[in-house]
Amino acid sequence: MMNEVKNKIFSYPFLSSLFYMQNKWHQHGVLIHTLRVTYYTLKAGDFKFLAAGLLHDVGKPFTAFKKDKEDHEFHEWSFTDHEERSYQIIKNWPFVSEYTKDIVRYHYLIRDIKKSKKENLKRYAQKQEIWDTLEEEIKNDLAQFLVYDDMGKGKKRRE
Repeated sequence: MMNEVKNKIFSYPFLSSLFYMQNKWHQHGVLIHTLRVTYYTLKAGDFKFLAAGLLHDVGKPFTAFKKDKEDHEFHEWSFTDHEERSYQIIKNWPFVSEYTKDIVRYHYLIRDIKKSKKENLKRYAQKQEIWDTLEEEIKNDLAQFLVYDDMGKGKKRRE
């Protein structure tokens, strides 16, 4: 089930999340974060992640919303199911490989499984079921891509 938030390109949530700090886990907006992730994949010589680095959060500004009091207080954004929105944007692009589409679609899956299990969320079973259908190679690649994604976040602003 995809988040129903559908921000327009020139909306405040879209532009704010694109150019300014996203939330407590990201030092930068989506644009700089994306460039940083791409940089770290290139620096490591992991060229198979180049397109995924550029596209993994393309749907994020469309899903930006204020989830709770903390988001409002700290001028931050939440991005529920941003990876699925990113995938929906690129899924029919013939010049993007199925491999890249999978990395984009599932790049947050490892973290989502851990978080939903810890918080006893209903989505845990659904996310685990998706994980169980994936090949071992893509699981390993998702874990490696998550390293680059974390590197792209910069230093945490607050805990």
